[in-house]
Amino acid sequence: MYIVSLTYNRPMPEVEAALDAHIAWLDTYFADGTFIAAGRKDPRTGGVILIKDIDRARLDRILAEDAFQKVADYEVTKVNVTRGSADFSALVGL
Repeated sequence: MYIVSLTYNRPMPEVEAALDAHIAWLDTYFADGTFIAAGRKDPRTGGVILIKDIDRARLDRILAEDAFQKVADYEVTKVNVTRGSADFSALVGL
């Protein structure tokens, strides 16, 4: 699994201008099962995306499509999960 941490590097009005395209991009990869969970950091300095274990080159191509490339820096961490809950939807609202 990958943890992708986004940190905004542009003013919030520029982030907001790219938000609709970013959400559409998220929707695409949630629909195909690539993305597991996503959300904003609190305070709102960026966001985090959990992504299933895929080929790193494919991940890089997917990240390059994101409209937030113009307004955020990305840190990608590969995690070899050895334990976890059966239901990741438990993360919603936490």
